[in-house]
Amino acid sequence: MRWSLRRCWMSERAMDSAAIVRSLELVAEHGDPTALVYARLFAAHPEMEALFVRDKDGGVRGNMLSEAINAILDFVARDTYGGNLMRVEIVNHENLGVPKEVFGTFFTAMRDAFKDVLGPAWTREFDDAWTGLLARIDGVLAAARTD
Repeated sequence: MRWSLRRCWMSERAMDSAAIVRSLELVAEHGDPTALVYARLFAAHPEMEALFVRDKDGGVRGNMLSEAINAILDFVARDTYGGNLMRVEIVNHENLGVPKEVFGTFFTAMRDAFKDVLGPAWTREFDDAWTGLLARIDGVLAAARTD
């Protein structure tokens, strides 16, 4: 009985991982979502936009989004570095002026922007997988916030 419950959990996690990857693939087909993600972030936290005053061409934002996506891909697959990178980056960003409680909202901005990009192609499966992912990320970041 115990083994079959673990097997079901692993299958569900693998399905969530596949849904996250598929949603990212579909978003990529629509072009670069960087501007949309940051528009979402700045709408929720307008004070964060001032931190990008030197990023005239959006290169820093694009790089940060790319790093976040790579961390997510690792985090949902095997978490060899994704969770640790998030814990490190919450501290690094705090040193740049990003409050710890604001850092995690970037991942929510990503999900919301991706949902907008995909419109009707955003499925319940994607929504459930991203909800689970954001909860897991919140857990990782909550531990970092208490350090």
